[in-house]
Amino acid sequence: MESAFLIIILVSTLEVYSSHSGITDWEDVMVAREGVPTTLGCTETTMRGAVAINWKVKSVGVDEWKLVLSANEKKKFSGGASKIAMRLTDPDFQDTGVFSLIVVPRMEDSGLYSCSIKQHQRELEKIILLAVLKVTVVPAAPIPLRSTLQLAAVVNPGYAVTRITWAAPGGTSMKSEKKTNAGTVAKLPQVQSSDSGVYICMVRLWGNSGNTLFPFKVDVIVDDDNVASFTNITHDSDIFTATQDRTVFPLTCPGVQGDYVRLHWRPPDRKHIDIMRVYENDRWGGSTFFTNHSKRLQLAGPPYSAEAGSFSFLLTPEFEDGGLYICEVFLNDNAYSRRTTLSVLKATVKSRHSSSKLELGCRYSERSQVQSARWTYQNKSRRLDSWGKEPGRITTNLPLPITSDTAGNYTCTLQLKNGQTVWATQAVTLPHERVEGGSPSLLPSLSALLLLVPLVAAAVCVLLWRQKHICDRGIEQSLSVHSGDAENIYENPEDIRQAPPQGSVYMDLKPRGEEDVYKELEQY
Repeated sequence: MESAFLIIILVSTLEVYSSHSGITDWEDVMVAREGVPTTLGCTETTMRGAVAINWKVKSVGVDEWKLVLSANEKKKFSGGASKIAMRLTDPDFQDTGVFSLIVVPRMEDSGLYSCSIKQHQRELEKIILLAVLKVTVVPAAPIPLRSTLQLAAVVNPGYAVTRITWAAPGGTSMKSEKKTNAGTVAKLPQVQSSDSGVYICMVRLWGNSGNTLFPFKVDVIVDDDNVASFTNITHDSDIFTATQDRTVFPLTCPGVQGDYVRLHWRPPDRKHIDIMRVYENDRWGGSTFFTNHSKRLQLAGPPYSAEAGSFSFLLTPEFEDGGLYICEVFLNDNAYSRRTTLSVLKATVKSRHSSSKLELGCRYSERSQVQSARWTYQNKSRRLDSWGKEPGRITTNLPLPITSDTAGNYTCTLQLKNGQTVWATQAVTLPHERVEGGSPSLLPSLSALLLLVPLVAAAVCVLLWRQKHICDRGIEQSLSVHSGDAENIYENPEDIRQAPPQGSVYMDLKPRGEEDVYKELEQY
């Protein structure tokens, strides 16, 4: 089995080699731009006098040679493969040894060219690969402002090309892609006046002498007085939808594969405000951010690919990010548009210390497409009263404290006019638990208060132990120590330093007012 497998691979390799045999059977290689006179060099100064020259061609995909031109010192003859524009560069070739051929090529004139020189019994042959380059510039010069400049280059034969690249004026490399029919294409969307200049198409061919680079200049002139208009706009079906705030939401664009995309936005419930541009991405030159709004936007990943021109967005909206979104995709000078009307739903839990109620609020934007909004409890048999304090907001109240009958999940449901629904759920828990989305437990923590009671009692006992003589005089008398006319409300520090270390807590309490409320508590 293994030997048979190796034989198959060997046969296949030989077939591939034989099908491409002759591809590298040349001594020189050159590329000529279609319609531009080109010289196929052939010089041999050692052969002068009575010489004969034969130029032949073997076109791409053809296995036989055809005569282009034959000449000697007495006569010249043109073969069946000759073109009107094909001629020898030097009529006195027999004296100079220059046998070069001038060609004004078309795409079909590419192929192998043979320069055969005969003198007596001596014969020399040189084979040249001629590749023909066709450059296309769209739109035709002068280029209108804001149009999409398309630079395309294709070379025949294709097997001779290693790579084709484009460079903008100043030598900046341009992103390019290889297309099946158009060759290698580079684009410049939204052309500006500053884009005028000389663009370079660089063609790298390979041959026996190694890689050879051929640069070609392409002049581009932008017409400042002519602005491109995108009158051919295809509108996809509109989308009416809603989502919860801070939840990733897909903003889909037209399905066409384009050159660049623009996203416009109009704020919610404000139809008379101008639409603003919030994001733009040019797959040929990169992306640009315009506003803070665009920070919550990103280009979507697979199955979309911005580099390939398949656009879609992911939006993580805040409440104020609802409204109208218009995604426009441009392909050459054609535009495709899709509108998305988005409502954003936000649910909140609020409480006030002076209130005996817990307020559940529900806000929604882009009210024009909302049919209804309501609060519901997880126990469907219990109906909630809800009302709207202002447009785009409904509220329901829960009595405090929260009990086992009122704790649970509360849902705000938004229904659009097209029947679509979206909801947000808030969990309301018992006092010892945390209320999701709102403030912590509303009842004071008794455990913290209970911890203070034994601490205060212990502190008082220690103090009374230290100050027994004060107890004999009555609680009405001040515990402070007098020094001159000034009253020191604290114990004398010297007494503390002289006291034996017993790990005790020393405190100084000063009664204030008739209620004997201790205002000062200090630990050393």
